[in-house]
Amino acid sequence: MKRYRIMKIKEIIQNQVIETQEELAAALKKEGIVVTQATVSRDIKELMLIKVPYKDRHYRYALSDEKQNVMPKNHTAMLFQQAVTKIDSSMNLVVLHTIPGSASAVAFAIDHANSDVVIGTLAGDDTILIILKSPEDVPVFLEHIQGLLKS
Repeated sequence: MKRYRIMKIKEIIQNQVIETQEELAAALKKEGIVVTQATVSRDIKELMLIKVPYKDRHYRYALSDEKQNVMPKNHTAMLFQQAVTKIDSSMNLVVLHTIPGSASAVAFAIDHANSDVVIGTLAGDDTILIILKSPEDVPVFLEHIQGLLKS
């Protein structure tokens, strides 16, 4: 539910002018997501939303241009060490096999790692398809994954 709520918050602030946490909570409610002000506040902090001027000295929420890692590197490394069981690749595709139920968490870490070479991920229960920009990116990406597994 949280992942869905976070996705909806991003969608809302990109398509509507939201000035306050109360307006954001009301917009979420229209989407069928009932939240408290405290939850909205935590989500804003987690998403690192910023307030930007938009007209007549008013401010609205926006996504920060500055992307930052969602999880600290040591937490990501621990997740990979505990979950990843096998790695395969072909052309610009990498497949990570995980213990059952862990693929979405590992995919989330990859999606939010600020990699310039990852186009996206697709996660099942125990398998993740990672699409890279080019076949030349695969060795560097695999080296990074191996580094996480060994650290």
